Amino acid sequence: MSAKITVDLNAALPPYEQIRSQVATFIALGELPEGSRLPTVRALATDLGVATGTVARAYKELEAQGLVQSRRRAGTVVAAGHAKPRMERDIVQAVDDLLALARAQGVDETTLIALIRRRS
Repeated sequence: MSAKITVDLNAALPPYEQIRSQVATFIALGELPEGSRLPTVRALATDLGVATGTVARAYKELEAQGLVQSRRRAGTVVAAGHAKPRMERDIVQAVDDLLALARAQGVDETTLIALIRRRS
């Protein structure tokens, strides 16, 4: 999987929700196209330093949303019809730049999202 999932154990948002949200976003952005295979529950849990139940819950919620499917022998894959074409590089770059600026200024993600929502 090319998209990088991270978990902030100090965040107010539970780890399973951080994982679920990031995977859903990667699917919406086209970074995880239809048929993309997600890491196994055990592998992702090990990589993130969380319990396997945490990743399993995130995957279960993604499956309930219809975003992924669990298949025997194929693992968990992005479901058909939900992945979108990759966003324009300029927009993705602008978001990356904004995140970098916010972090450099000490603005956390929650505050940044609140600022964006107020402006829309």
